[in-house]
Amino acid sequence: MKLLKPIETKDCPFHERPVSNERPHWVKPKLVAQVRFTEWTDDNRLRHPVYLGLRDDKKPEDVVREEVMRLSNAPPRSRRGSMAASRSRAGSNAAIKPGASERDIAPMLEQLTSVERSRRDGVVELPDGDRLSVTNLHKVFWPKQKLTKGDLLRYYVQVASFILPAIEDRPLTMKRQPNGITGKAFYQHRAPDDVPPNVRVEPVPGETSVPSRFIGGGLKTLLHMTQLAAISQDPWFSRITSAAAADHVALDLDPAPGVPFDRVLDVARWIRDELHALGATGVPKTSGADGLHVYVALPPDTPYEAGMLFSQIVATLVARKHPDVATVERKVDARGQRVYIDCLQNILGKTLASAYSARASSYAGVSTPLTWKEVDAGVRREDFTIETVPARLREVGDLWNALRASKGVDLSRVTRASAHQAQ
Repeated sequence: MKLLKPIETKDCPFHERPVSNERPHWVKPKLVAQVRFTEWTDDNRLRHPVYLGLRDDKKPEDVVREEVMRLSNAPPRSRRGSMAASRSRAGSNAAIKPGASERDIAPMLEQLTSVERSRRDGVVELPDGDRLSVTNLHKVFWPKQKLTKGDLLRYYVQVASFILPAIEDRPLTMKRQPNGITGKAFYQHRAPDDVPPNVRVEPVPGETSVPSRFIGGGLKTLLHMTQLAAISQDPWFSRITSAAAADHVALDLDPAPGVPFDRVLDVARWIRDELHALGATGVPKTSGADGLHVYVALPPDTPYEAGMLFSQIVATLVARKHPDVATVERKVDARGQRVYIDCLQNILGKTLASAYSARASSYAGVSTPLTWKEVDAGVRREDFTIETVPARLREVGDLWNALRASKGVDLSRVTRASAHQAQ
């Protein structure tokens, strides 16, 4: 009311005076409102409009009628409002399947580029004909590389057939960074009340503190979260169908400031050796930031507590054998110039960036699966970015499939080995 009162006018600002049920209060068209609606009618009016709030980030002269950018061979569709609210269990996988070719995704990349170049909000069409509203694609997210929100969306389109299986059916936590990596970030567990149709949002069984979360696996869900400025994809270690049972554990290698990445690779090799002695297989990936993750598959229906204990056993074995380089010390001041093996991510509800997830690191890193040959030979974490990873994936394929294909570690064997070490 404080904003509207000063711009009140007696004159109707429209050429055609709209019909209203109550006496209207006209104002000069100086403020921008966000409105949800179901569709444009044939006479160019909004059906079922709902006021959502004012937008102080938009200028009135920038507000234009949205135009849907279609594929050349796509049939016409109804002109539904971009903010129509719906909740779907299935989500929209949008026909981007494993092994999708550049030809399959080229139309979406072209649409995103066109919207970004227009420097206006727009609507893009997904491969299955569904649509998604996108805004501010020209906003710079990584200043050093001059990479934009549009670049991030195009990255996720290119790697969708790899990342979607990695996060399928998993509850997600958002770390939103609306102004890029140099701006303020905030965590959001709860899904917004209004989501576009076919974006998957569900309550997690047994979780009372968060009414509902985004659930991974659908292309539209992935891109909508990116539109909300969630740079990374951070899934639970369990699926929504078995939320209390972890599918895998992760040993998160976190180097102290100044510790070279070569030392991180050393610790990863020692973890691999311990896992091999226990009959387990580890799958490594860069964190996309400073460190490295080693994941180990667990047997079906493994409680989080059992997976946590397993990761602590392995981490402790490595730290005891290599105390000058590796540590399990939780106090930051007591770690010194060593690599901290963090097992605390293996707690119900905790998350790490998924394989193929972009990260808010200074070099626009990607959490990238590696082969152990690459770990042995040595790699540079800065070589894996949203600009370089798509080409790598076309060459090496889905290395993360090794984790999904693993039958899981024999935890009874780990228990016996731990007892032997204690003696």
